[in-house]
Amino acid sequence: MLKLKGYLKPFAGGLLLAIALLFLQAICDLSLPNYMSDIVNVGIQQGGIEHAAPDAISEEGMAFITMFSDDAERTLVGGAYKLIPNLIASKNEDGTGRMYDSRYPQAGENLFIRKQLDTEERAALDRAFGLSAWTFINALQELPFAAESNMADMQDLDLKQLYPYLPLLTMALEPDALQAAHDKAAAQPEPILAQAGALFAKAFYAELGVDTTRMQTMYLLRIGGLMLAIALLGGVATVLVGLISSRAAAGLARNLRHQVFAKIEGFSQTEFGRFSTASLITRCTNDITQVQMFMNMGIRMLCYAPLMGIGGVIMAVNKAVSMSWIIVLAVVIVVGIILVILALALPRFKLIQKLTDRLNLVSRENLSGMMVIRAFGAEAHEARRFDAANLELSRVNLFIQRVMAFIGPMMMLLMNGVMLTVIWVGAHQISQSALQVGDMMAFMQYAMQILMSFMMIAIIFVVVPRAAVSAERIAEVLYTEQTIRDPQAPHAFDPARRGVVEFRNVSVRYAGAEEDALHGLSFTALPGQTTAIIGPTGSGKSTVAHLALRFFDATQGQVLVNGADVREVTQKNLRDTIGFVPQKGVLLSGTVASNLTYGRSEASTEEQRAAASIAQALDFIEDKPEGFESEIAQGGANVSGGQKQRLSIARALVKDPDILIFDDSFSALDFKTDAALRKALREHAADSTVLVIAQRVGTILHADQIVVLDAGQIVGMGTHSELLKTCPLYFEIASSQLSKDELGEELA
Repeated sequence: MLKLKGYLKPFAGGLLLAIALLFLQAICDLSLPNYMSDIVNVGIQQGGIEHAAPDAISEEGMAFITMFSDDAERTLVGGAYKLIPNLIASKNEDGTGRMYDSRYPQAGENLFIRKQLDTEERAALDRAFGLSAWTFINALQELPFAAESNMADMQDLDLKQLYPYLPLLTMALEPDALQAAHDKAAAQPEPILAQAGALFAKAFYAELGVDTTRMQTMYLLRIGGLMLAIALLGGVATVLVGLISSRAAAGLARNLRHQVFAKIEGFSQTEFGRFSTASLITRCTNDITQVQMFMNMGIRMLCYAPLMGIGGVIMAVNKAVSMSWIIVLAVVIVVGIILVILALALPRFKLIQKLTDRLNLVSRENLSGMMVIRAFGAEAHEARRFDAANLELSRVNLFIQRVMAFIGPMMMLLMNGVMLTVIWVGAHQISQSALQVGDMMAFMQYAMQILMSFMMIAIIFVVVPRAAVSAERIAEVLYTEQTIRDPQAPHAFDPARRGVVEFRNVSVRYAGAEEDALHGLSFTALPGQTTAIIGPTGSGKSTVAHLALRFFDATQGQVLVNGADVREVTQKNLRDTIGFVPQKGVLLSGTVASNLTYGRSEASTEEQRAAASIAQALDFIEDKPEGFESEIAQGGANVSGGQKQRLSIARALVKDPDILIFDDSFSALDFKTDAALRKALREHAADSTVLVIAQRVGTILHADQIVVLDAGQIVGMGTHSELLKTCPLYFEIASSQLSKDELGEELA
């Protein structure tokens, strides 16, 4: 994967933005359970009272709180509140009390108002009120008459009914008992102290005439609205991340396909020998798709899953550290499942790509060779070949899919088990006043988020290896060193030697071969002349054409075109001067016109007609209803072999090159068409260099120079008449194709 990191540079800005948005999304998702906990703990259980210390408290309430506080707490409470004396009188005299009238309509003569405090001071004050509340509760549990008078009912606390009992309570409680009750309260967890303090704060507000029901409603609406806004923000971040990651993944796939295709276009025969066509197709399609899928999912999972996992653990421990062992146990089980899955699935990912190559190879061979298969009645054999390749790929895919399918049920079982465990353990802690209901619910949600994060990490570990294999295969193509490269300082052609093709002591040996395919080849093809090359099968005739076009380089010697070594000019300039017709005529899907103008798009209709006429293709083109706009199927499947060759010849002629190379390009033509074509070609290409590679002697009878090859070496060179007398191999070839009368005339 790292080898392709350079291709991510165009999308770096978008990826950084996506990562930032993922941080925002993770923060939003981690915040929601915390606010849900607040709604349950504060909004429902505490009646919307956030702080144990109220904003205002009556004179009787202040006496009540300080009665159950120690000296330090009394000092803290006394310093945190400001007394507003003579509230009723000041309301009428100077208006001081009017500002509190609407907020605390049932306030008495004296009112204590809380001062502005920082966060730490406010927390200390809340704890002091919570301790006082729990001290009171603990003290009541020791007094029998309190239970009889229903004073211990904290859910519907009425302080005005409680205040008359305070003197009796003071006399009944001994100092040691009060201290013991205070020490017992100090042992309570902070959330429990806060909850008890909030119940008393609600009673203090009710005593002053505050609408506590409205306070609860407003709190629920405020926190609910905040949760809605956070959820909406997280949703927007999710959508934006999906959009950015999809665009980045699609853009990366587009660029990779372009780069791979461009790289393959520059491959020589040597590189094509390393990669099969089926494998290259798989790398351009399936492998790039795998990388695209990983990019689309990986941007989100690689960043989001760890953030949620780590953040969830921190938030869960803050909520209930006593239940953190549940998460540790669940994570250990998840990691064990992931390791087992990786051990089973990883070795098979690379195998899948190889099996896909194999299936593509069999499919391609069957589709391209369908006529041969039918001619030999081998459909059943080929069906068995395809079935074997298909079944093997299916078998490996099924194994991986079964392993992957195992993840879902196991994770669901684990998550449900964790949920039940949290409820079981949490319920016991709630009954012991060691945990609040909202905290247990939040812990449960954080546990689910943590497990889902590890599930995403498990998916990443499954997707990454397959994407890594595909990326490695793509990089193998992209970083393949090309044997045919343009020179850094290309030379120009020599105008004085325009059209000259010269081989100087050229030898060629293919990679891995023990002998040269060509050895010591030297000849010159001149403008205005036809140079023919003939020889037995495998003698190296086509290699000569490929060397001139620089499809590969000579091992020794020089190939010169237009007076320049082909290795010292750019491939484009070299091939622009040459019109090449290969052994197998290749047509591209489109129209007749688009194929003829493939090498020279600006060619006029008249030039196309002239080239088609020379190639003896004009008649069958005009016989078609749409003429030059007639459709050509993929691979030229809707034209015959001879028509395909003639269109290929016409395409080379439309290019109007200095050099024409025909690599056994007349083999599919009948003798009459062959003769007419060669006659027209001599008239049209009178100033061009024509290099003809042929199997038939009749095609090269009138060539100005014939080069005879055998086992990669020149064994004869001259005209037809000269070679019949001086080259036994040529005489043997001619004798097998020409009649005795034709040979006799030449030898006479």
